[in-house]
Amino acid sequence: MSCPPIKPVKPSCEAIIDLFPDPFVIIDRNFQIVAANQQYREHYQVGQDDIVGKHCYVVSHHIDRPCSQNGEHCPLEEVVATAKPTTVMHIHSTHHEHEEHVQISASPILDDKGEVVYMGETIHPLPHENDREMILAGRSKPLLRLISILYRVAPTQSTVFLLGESGVGKDCAARYIHFHSTRSHAPIVVVDCGALGESLIESELFGYEKGAFTGATQRKTGLIEAANKGTLFIDEIGELPLNLQTKLLRVLETGSIRRLGGTEYIKVDVRIIAATNRDPQEMVRNGKFRQDLYYRLSAFPVTIPSLRERKDDIPVLAEFFLHQIEDGEQQIPLSPDVIVKLLDYDYPGNVRELRNIIERAVILAAGNVILPDYIVYEQAHRHHTKQVASTMSSMASTTRLTKQQILDALEKCHGHRSKAAQMLGVSERTIYRHLK
Repeated sequence: MSCPPIKPVKPSCEAIIDLFPDPFVIIDRNFQIVAANQQYREHYQVGQDDIVGKHCYVVSHHIDRPCSQNGEHCPLEEVVATAKPTTVMHIHSTHHEHEEHVQISASPILDDKGEVVYMGETIHPLPHENDREMILAGRSKPLLRLISILYRVAPTQSTVFLLGESGVGKDCAARYIHFHSTRSHAPIVVVDCGALGESLIESELFGYEKGAFTGATQRKTGLIEAANKGTLFIDEIGELPLNLQTKLLRVLETGSIRRLGGTEYIKVDVRIIAATNRDPQEMVRNGKFRQDLYYRLSAFPVTIPSLRERKDDIPVLAEFFLHQIEDGEQQIPLSPDVIVKLLDYDYPGNVRELRNIIERAVILAAGNVILPDYIVYEQAHRHHTKQVASTMSSMASTTRLTKQQILDALEKCHGHRSKAAQMLGVSERTIYRHLK
């Protein structure tokens, strides 16, 4: 007597999504989470009952309204409107109230009539960057768009051409690409063509053999060769002489170099990222940049937004710089008046100028709270010097100096009483009197 065939049991939605290797959630059209897989629960350390039925923006962003009303692009709204998949970069809040950048891949789930009823959302948390890359901190739309582009191109082997004004952080973008690439285990080697004279660039890039020229007493490995298996970042490539542009093009096309004074070609496996703050197309038209090299580098051009285009990031960047500056952390959080003044400027020097302004403000505060008067812009530095000194002097006259403040100022000024007095906004005689 044969047994009746066992009817297979269909797996549940939860059982299926638990097979996904990344955090995954299903969200309905009303922003409510209907299911989350085990990877999601483990990553954010939440239980199923803590998230199912909750709005996605409450769980992921800890806010009370859709993220599109909070300055971010909402993948659910786009998926519902287009019925097509989309990919966006978001900032999610973790269980410890920390923030992390995530890449979201969202896809529609349709009913029998082809209508979008749910959205499936896969979350790819990005690895944490070190301090030098955190200059790409913030939550503005231009920044999130930039990070999304960098994150997509990073694992490829494409040459990347970074464009943007001076001080926007092109070097940080290059390090971000390297950090998230398959070459992150190998070095990233930086060459600044603007800092090297024409006579040095060639030997620095390609190296040389012993006896190649007067003074070449031993073999030198060039920067291209040193970056083997890794990344070579060529900053200010617009300063590269035309003859070396030809040699660089050969490296890109053949993957080999020849040291100065050498006869053999050496194979190198190097990914090149180039950057310039000039207009490369105009340089091509003026005959200062090879057109074939420009097209070779422009396989994937990326324009880094200026700071005035991402002003929403200024408070985050300011606090990041304060963390890096001695005695800067005690200034966090900055007062609303200071933040308002920081936002009321276009920063022609971009992120680099913002750092200088923050560092100057910490020095002028001399251990006290940073005031709006201490935010001195580069353009108006001379005009504000007397005003700031007057403000500091009046503060010192109404605030009794402590022994520790004076000792700290003297230590920072290496015992120089005049400089310590200037830092504290008092006369040198006052410092001498306290010391006595």
